Amino acid sequence: IQVLMMSEASQMFHALRRQILRPYRKPLVIFMSKRLLRLKDACSPLANFTDGEFRLVIGDTVQGRDQDVKRVILCAGQVYYDLAKARADKGLEKDIAIVRVEQLYPFPYEEVAAELKRFPNATEIMWAQEEPKNQGAWYQIRHRLERLLQEGQKLSVASRPTSSSPAVGYGSLHAAQLKQLVEDALTF
Repeated sequence: IQVLMMSEASQMFHALRRQILRPYRKPLVIFMSKRLLRLKDACSPLANFTDGEFRLVIGDTVQGRDQDVKRVILCAGQVYYDLAKARADKGLEKDIAIVRVEQLYPFPYEEVAAELKRFPNATEIMWAQEEPKNQGAWYQIRHRLERLLQEGQKLSVASRPTSSSPAVGYGSLHAAQLKQLVEDALTF
């Protein structure tokens, strides 16, 4: 089985292409929000479709400050765009790196470990998910992330509060919880 939660249009294309071209068959589960279909930031350049391939992990794109990063936020799906916008608005590009884990299972240990090694002075590793704490990927990958921690690093989570339902039912409460999640992820 494969479980994917992608954040870009080209990633969807390459995931489906990879599924068809494999010489063997595995069940493919894709979690994707309709919001990404309308989000301009989730669009991909044409070159990503023609020259690219499916990336298990998409590293942080801000260059030249890897030694200065204090916190690495790992996330999947659309919450990346909320985190990236808030990070830019607060001017925290130097202190916080955001890494997207596009394949949740099988977990890409080597790729995530390589991204975490880019930031040798990061003391905080955080998983951020838009879902409630008990309903997203957190409980499924927490032990996998703990295996990747280096000496002196701590692991935490930023998510919506634990809930019996996947949605709160009110747009204003949804927005307030999302704002709090992003604030929790970006506050030291």
